[in-house]
Amino acid sequence: MLILEKRSYLSVEIYISCVCDNCFDVCFSGAVFYLYFYYIIIGMRVCLYSFCFAEGTGCLVLCACFVILIAVSLNYNKPIIFVNLVNFNIGLDKAGNTSGKLGSSVNLVNVQKIAGLNTLGISIARLDFAPYGGLNPPHIHPRTTEILTVLEGTLYVGFVTLNPSKLFAKVLQKGDVYVFPKGVVHFQFNIGPVSSVAIAGLSSQNPSLITVANAVFGTNLSISDDVLAKAFQLDKKTVDWISSPTD
Repeated sequence: MLILEKRSYLSVEIYISCVCDNCFDVCFSGAVFYLYFYYIIIGMRVCLYSFCFAEGTGCLVLCACFVILIAVSLNYNKPIIFVNLVNFNIGLDKAGNTSGKLGSSVNLVNVQKIAGLNTLGISIARLDFAPYGGLNPPHIHPRTTEILTVLEGTLYVGFVTLNPSKLFAKVLQKGDVYVFPKGVVHFQFNIGPVSSVAIAGLSSQNPSLITVANAVFGTNLSISDDVLAKAFQLDKKTVDWISSPTD
């Protein structure tokens, strides 16, 4: 498959995608034409991408050889981006370790695990929760919307809107789906007697994470006790107790 995308009057991107083990199915002749026309004849800035969707490294190597051959034959001296989008050894089929204090585990599959996700704006995560209290604590994804579905167990989930704050919460059973908008505080909590499993899709290849409790009480340079005591309407001893490191 060959995709041509014009970014501006001065630049163009050429995507060569291999979707099977037979790389000859890829339209490399079209790539030669586009590269010759836009780079040699017109003189536009061209970025050449080679995406391999097939399993195994042989396909990726063969794709790379063809693309390099094209580039050398046309004296193309700009960077070429090679990406293998297939990675089957992610471990989403395996239960996470929920023996920690929070009783939860998150296995995030992002651009660090699959390099081909770069610029695609998507990632996925498996969430495991221990029975009766496994918690994914209140947190924020500043640039990511999240959609979550429960595969096993029962979860109490919710998010809080921006000022004026309002809580939207629901108990989810197996098969239920819930959406957490970008940039809002949200959580998931197992209220059932059995372990819970959920899958979350996120609208970023590298979703950032801010855990509220850690951000407020666990910074390397502590926020002043006076600030926290007044903000949360607590006495300073309680603030010190919450902020003190635990084993």
